[in-house]
Amino acid sequence: MNGSFLFAAIVFLTGAIICVPIAKKFGLSSVLGYLLAGVLIGPYILGFVGDEGQDILHFAEFGVVMMLFLIGLEIEPKSFWQMRKTIIGMGGAQVLGTMIVSFLLFNTIGFDWKVSLIISMAVSLSSTAITLQTIKENGLMNTTYGASSFSILLFQDIIVIVMLAVIPLLTDSEKTTIADGHSDHIYLLENLPLGFQAMAIFLSVVLVILAGRYFFVPMLRLVAKTRLRELLSASALLIVIALAYLMELVGLSPALGAFLGGVVLATSEFKHELESNLEPFKGLLLGLFFMAVGASINFIVIGDNPLMISGLVVGVIVLKALILFLVGALFKLKADQRLLLTVGLAQIGEFAFVLLSFAFQLNILDRVELDMMLVVTALTMAFTPIIGIINERMILPRVGTKKVSSRQVDHIAKTHKVILVGFGHFGSTVGRFLRSYGIEATILDNDSNRVDLLRKMGFEVYYGDATRIDLLESAGIAEAKILISAIDNSDNVIHLTKMVKEKYPNVKLMVRARNRYDAYDLLNMGVEDVYRESLETSVKMAGDALNHLGFRKYTIYRQAQKFIQYDEEGLRRLADKPKTRDEYIFKAKEEIKQQEKQLEEDLKRGIIEFDNHWDSDQLRAAHKLPKKS
Repeated sequence: MNGSFLFAAIVFLTGAIICVPIAKKFGLSSVLGYLLAGVLIGPYILGFVGDEGQDILHFAEFGVVMMLFLIGLEIEPKSFWQMRKTIIGMGGAQVLGTMIVSFLLFNTIGFDWKVSLIISMAVSLSSTAITLQTIKENGLMNTTYGASSFSILLFQDIIVIVMLAVIPLLTDSEKTTIADGHSDHIYLLENLPLGFQAMAIFLSVVLVILAGRYFFVPMLRLVAKTRLRELLSASALLIVIALAYLMELVGLSPALGAFLGGVVLATSEFKHELESNLEPFKGLLLGLFFMAVGASINFIVIGDNPLMISGLVVGVIVLKALILFLVGALFKLKADQRLLLTVGLAQIGEFAFVLLSFAFQLNILDRVELDMMLVVTALTMAFTPIIGIINERMILPRVGTKKVSSRQVDHIAKTHKVILVGFGHFGSTVGRFLRSYGIEATILDNDSNRVDLLRKMGFEVYYGDATRIDLLESAGIAEAKILISAIDNSDNVIHLTKMVKEKYPNVKLMVRARNRYDAYDLLNMGVEDVYRESLETSVKMAGDALNHLGFRKYTIYRQAQKFIQYDEEGLRRLADKPKTRDEYIFKAKEEIKQQEKQLEEDLKRGIIEFDNHWDSDQLRAAHKLPKKS
């Protein structure tokens, strides 16, 4: 409708601002909101975006590159090396199995064998952007499903290199010219022998590793001395763009190169700075990518071939789902994790756009075949979030690890009065300390592999989402006295708290709060027992520092307990105040002054001349106090 870049920007941003909040309000993924926005503004409904949608799609794919770089920053080289068997095993089995079966099916229904091979390559790939974004939104990155999905996607990014190298070999000798006279995917090494290409690829990976250690880190240190945040942001963008460009020159996946660069820089002191600088760019570009995918769905092609398109979409999703389910079973994933894997990666991925377009430029695919497969690819990506919601709300609650595995009867009572939600680093400490006193807790966790491990350790565990009332009832909340929430997701904590207070008001709630602001929300909901995860630890650290400076241990301990008491009392007073920034700052300053005054008076009143029983001989000697008899 309008070729203006500014107009296109307004259209895309408006679509996102309208559709994504609506999707989130109905409990849907933000990915689905972006896809819906793209469909609406695309050329076939409102018509705000025309043929430039494909150009925007290629630009927005850089969001996938950034996402892989940021994921690489979270994985140290040692951890990456430990994942190699899972990457090759699960990834190789999925890609090879999907390619073989899809090749046979497409060849059987009448496609040429070369076309069938190209399509089978595309079908074997899944969407890194949609899968990883959904995993991160749901907090599943550290689960077995998250790790398995990441391994498969990483293998796919690697195997794209081989696929792009094989495709030119499928061209007929009389069709070696590129359609339209050019190709965006011709790379620097295309005319070299395969041996030299392989060596160049290996050297480019080595160059990424060396550049990360001996060029990028010194460059960031130099930029950091300027104390200009915008230069650090520019440096972060430069690193990602340079890595992507280098990989593209030698025919590698830009996303793979960015991932390797992230892994190399994961141990540098600039890890968190790079993450904070690139996160906004990544989120914006990924949103743009999903919208461009929605806008690229060609409804004219669908109208011309409705049966063929719908059959291919359903067939591809079912085929990939079956292969993924078998791969999950082969690698002994639990039923719920297999279902998540099956649904999460059942679509065709964004790199299929690259493979299919490249094959078209080499005259292997004709225009009809290209348009048809591009539509199928976009539709499978669009349906994935919908199928994921169906799986999450209708299938998973009925499948998975729900009953306690049989084991020998021991002296622990079967009816537990304590329910512990979440068994991460915080919850595991609580659970182990309870057990040391002979108190058995019923534990709820949403990672079935962790559930099995806990059962072997003797805990009674229920798998699933603790914000579901039916799961809490299965765990015996009606008879429980205490529910301890140790999960770190603020939204889930609030939802769980509201539900328990409404349905089971007699159950005592003891809730972990990540910070003061979460604590304010919980206190205002009527939760009396709120535990800020950093309060006691930070006070203990300050106390240990005072002890090293020569202060007496017992005096420090007594004052630490007073400090925590006064801080908790102040927290409750501040929770009742209006949350305007100026008023909060004023009241907080008054509380701090009052607490410091009380502590100073307590210290003067409470000093005992010989409170040295907790101190070491070295400290007593420094104070010229008698040694313990």
